[in-house]
Amino acid sequence: MNELDAVSLGREFFYHAVLLTAPALAISLIVGLAISIFQAVTNIQEQTLSFAPRILALAGLFIVSMPWMLQMSIFFMVQMFSRAAQIGH
Repeated sequence: MNELDAVSLGREFFYHAVLLTAPALAISLIVGLAISIFQAVTNIQEQTLSFAPRILALAGLFIVSMPWMLQMSIFFMVQMFSRAAQIGH
């Protein structure tokens, strides 16, 4: 394995990591922003108010997107194992 192979593996790892975490980050950001706007409008300053809706939104997201996330993770692992087998020969 040379430097180019290592950089390529690292790039693919980070690409898949960002691809798998981006939906959760986006949902958390959107729900947090909506709760913050709600708190500003109603003048409610409870810090724990934003946690429960975020957790519920993320749980719903994971339920909906789990097949896609598993498919992407399995694809990445199969690709990495096949590359490891090619490098080992």
